[in-house]
Amino acid sequence: MTIGKSLERLEWPRLCEHLATFATTKRAVLSLQEGGDLPQTQAESQVLLTQTQEIVCLETEFYTHLDFSGIADIDASLHRGERGGILTGEELLAIARTLGTARHLRRQIASYPVLEALNTLVDGLRTHPELEQEIHHCITDQGQVSDRASDVLAQLRQQQRQVRQQIQGALQHIIQRRSQALQDNVITQRGDRYVLAVKAQQKDAVPGLVHDSSASGATLYIEPQSTVDLNNRLGQFIREEDIEATRIRQQLSQSISAVSPDIWHLLTVVTALDRATARARYSLWLGGHPPRFSSDQEPICLRYLRHPLLLWQEQHEQGQTVVPIDLLIDPAIRVVTLTGPNTGGKTATLKALGLAALMAKAGLFIPAKEPVELPWFQGIWADIGDEQSLEQSLSTFSGHIRSISDILEQLEVGSQLNLVLLDEVGAGTDPSEGTALAIALLRYLADHAHLTLATTHFGELKALKYQDPRFENASVEFDQDTLGPTYRLLWGIPGQSNALAIARRLGLKPEIIEAATTRLDPEGDQVNQVIAGLVSQRQRQMAKADAAATLLRETEALHQELIRKAQYLQEREQRLRQQQETDVRTSITQAQAEIAQVIRTLQQGPQTAAAAEEAHRALSQISDRAIPPPPSPGFQPHVGDRVRLPQWQQTGEIIDLNQSGDLVVRLGQLKLTVPPTAVESLSGEKVTPPNTPSPKTPRKPAQAPSALTSTPTSQVPLIRSDRKTLDLRGKRVHEAEMLLDEALNQATDILWIIHGHGTGKLRNFVQEFLKHHPSVHHYHFGDREDGGKGVTIAHVRFS
Repeated sequence: MTIGKSLERLEWPRLCEHLATFATTKRAVLSLQEGGDLPQTQAESQVLLTQTQEIVCLETEFYTHLDFSGIADIDASLHRGERGGILTGEELLAIARTLGTARHLRRQIASYPVLEALNTLVDGLRTHPELEQEIHHCITDQGQVSDRASDVLAQLRQQQRQVRQQIQGALQHIIQRRSQALQDNVITQRGDRYVLAVKAQQKDAVPGLVHDSSASGATLYIEPQSTVDLNNRLGQFIREEDIEATRIRQQLSQSISAVSPDIWHLLTVVTALDRATARARYSLWLGGHPPRFSSDQEPICLRYLRHPLLLWQEQHEQGQTVVPIDLLIDPAIRVVTLTGPNTGGKTATLKALGLAALMAKAGLFIPAKEPVELPWFQGIWADIGDEQSLEQSLSTFSGHIRSISDILEQLEVGSQLNLVLLDEVGAGTDPSEGTALAIALLRYLADHAHLTLATTHFGELKALKYQDPRFENASVEFDQDTLGPTYRLLWGIPGQSNALAIARRLGLKPEIIEAATTRLDPEGDQVNQVIAGLVSQRQRQMAKADAAATLLRETEALHQELIRKAQYLQEREQRLRQQQETDVRTSITQAQAEIAQVIRTLQQGPQTAAAAEEAHRALSQISDRAIPPPPSPGFQPHVGDRVRLPQWQQTGEIIDLNQSGDLVVRLGQLKLTVPPTAVESLSGEKVTPPNTPSPKTPRKPAQAPSALTSTPTSQVPLIRSDRKTLDLRGKRVHEAEMLLDEALNQATDILWIIHGHGTGKLRNFVQEFLKHHPSVHHYHFGDREDGGKGVTIAHVRFS
């Protein structure tokens, strides 16, 4: 059995035809359509795979596309030139364009030194630019030898033009004199001779040589006697021109023949480059990933593997959607028995694995998720399909046995890694004998092949897993509800043939189905029920695993989003802090300069009370500008507050604060106990933890201010400003109440309240109001210079 037979059974030539549609040159297309030569060593496959990866990099990262449109099919021309033949102008131009395109490709690749494999491929490529220039110098774009090719050729063509002008002049003279004897007053040609169309009955009017006549005989084409010598001279010049042009083409052909080994090598390199480009573009079209050749002690990892031919059928022939499969095979496993119903995808699974191994060997990406890992198989052998042959008098069973015998002979050649794919092993004969033969064959392959995948309907083969750890079961899934295959692969669970269920779905008479059911082995039916239970359990596990995977992806995405937001907020906080520090330093510097100016003014001017008052006012203004207001104390939740719970996207009311500091929030009829960090104010303020535990009772007014004192408790001198002064003189009590409450809410440290002496009614109201206001720490009358008992100074708490 040859490797070609296995390739045909796996439909490798068909895949190569698909691959060839991505190639440009005829040589590459033919090479790929014929299946190409698979590498004989892993190192060769690795080189091809690296070339494919670099072309993908060139097109997807560097956005550079190799253009092979100038590469012509010049094989026949080179062969004829090597045998001494003279090439035509079109053939010479095709060779010149091929040389120029190859040089451009080499320059494109050389501009990216990181593409080591491609640079190695084109390294040392000789494109002979001087020969290309010589051809373009001698041959026009229309394939004719140019006048500039030689002085002799240019002179001969000039002489031809002169003779033609003389002939035209002579014939025009005859037309003017003998127009009544002419059928048409035009000059025409017969062969390479210029003639006139003369009426047959007027032939004596134009004496000369008759070269032709019309079909009716009414017109004769006569070369006038006066132009015979001129036509002879023109013919001589044309022959001499042809000889000279042929000499030039022969000289160019000899120049090409002299460097033909370089051109053959150039074609080989360009073809290899075109094949690599086709592999890369086909791999990208498949959505494939580069495989890694693992050792025989590593597992085969082909997750979400899609059959490449079915993908093509789906995209180009409106086929069914391709269902991916997972092939995760432990290195200790030598034989996998694949079971399940007909048309369930067992054969497609065999071919998908075989094609994946061939694609990796040929330097193609594999349509599976990363990582893609499988060994480099020296031999890939397949017995798939009906081997019945009337010509050789072979039955289906005999055909399979002959193919398997050929495979076993190949396995005896050496100990290289081999992949064996068997479809319906042991089928086509008596079931008991077929089962025995299949078991013996698979045990033999477990000893002599690296990996064997075999499809079967024999139930006894499913038990081999429990007798030999080198065996594994797999099955194609069957939907019991729809009675149809799902084309998914289940590992570790043997499959059921489901013949009766399929027959029922296809319309076989119910009485026949029932009769067949009564003849089933009860033990076998129990086994099928156990298998069905395992499949159902596996489906539930897979559904949960899919849900968990989806949740994990969403969680990871949320985690990444939170990381991005946290980083953004951290950077924003840092920028704001830097800006604040800059602003503070600027304010301090400006305030220091202004204070220094005030001091200089005091030192230089008269030290009077008015000057001191002016300096005091200036310092107050500087203080107002330079000292920023204290930060907001943040949000402190209290009973009765309306709050928002972001986690539930709800708004509720705080109805209690328990001893542990948690909040009891009412959401409609629902009561929730949540930590303070779970709520925020309606304006979005987060809770700032207090220094001491919050009381359980509702918010109480702050402790009453201390008894009225006549002197401030702080030793810090008080700086009065207009912004910190409230003048209530002349106001009624209800007017003063509104203004005082508003001023206290806006105050940050100290507030001067001018109420005057008067009857004392306004003063008493102000001090009574301050006594019960929660923001006032303490208050006292002003100093004598501030107004004495006509002014009350309130100290506001802000932390």
